[in-house]
Amino acid sequence: MLTAILISLAVVFVAELGDKSQLITMTYALRHRWWVVLSGVAVAATLVHGLSVAIGHFLGLSIPERPIAFAGAVAFLLFAVWTWREGRVSDDGEVQVSEPRFVVFAIVSSFVLAELGDKTMLATVTLASDHNWAGVWIGATVGMVLADGVAIAAGALLHKRLPAGFLHSLASVLFLVFGLWLLFDSALGLRWVALSVTGSVLVGVGTAALVRFVRARKAAPTTPASLRSP
Repeated sequence: MLTAILISLAVVFVAELGDKSQLITMTYALRHRWWVVLSGVAVAATLVHGLSVAIGHFLGLSIPERPIAFAGAVAFLLFAVWTWREGRVSDDGEVQVSEPRFVVFAIVSSFVLAELGDKTMLATVTLASDHNWAGVWIGATVGMVLADGVAIAAGALLHKRLPAGFLHSLASVLFLVFGLWLLFDSALGLRWVALSVTGSVLVGVGTAALVRFVRARKAAPTTPASLRSP
């Protein structure tokens, strides 16, 4: 059992580095407290890897990837709209954030949909077919939580250094990109279309952000030379 825990922890931790789940975790950490995000990740990891162990060790079934990917794409697009509407800018420039009553549910549901059929879950299914199922479940869950904890730390650091309005816009764009990628790549199998659409979105958003920054710099009041300190 100890061997299964260590192997599963190492495999899942490495597989999660740079994976979309880490990016999703950082996206949530930009907007919510770290312990709320970590709680949602822990619940989602327990559910996903419990299902993986059941599939790999007890059932030996395959996962219908495309229907699940389509459901995940719809969910992420809805999260993008929700995030965009949640952060509203008032007249004085402050972001008005509605009370996140269902944050943990949103985190758990988005993670489960994102992980179903993902390489991390497939790795857990394979490990569970050859090793102790309880050890694989524990190790995979801990490995995923540790890897996503790194993303939470990065999101929390950005949250302290960047304006709230910018963070909400960034989170909304990331959810939009995740949803479009899942829709065109995983659900429809159109990798080049996914690359083109998500790339166009990122370029468009980056261009709009640059234009807005330049206009804000030009509109900023300048201090007269006579009032400047020597």
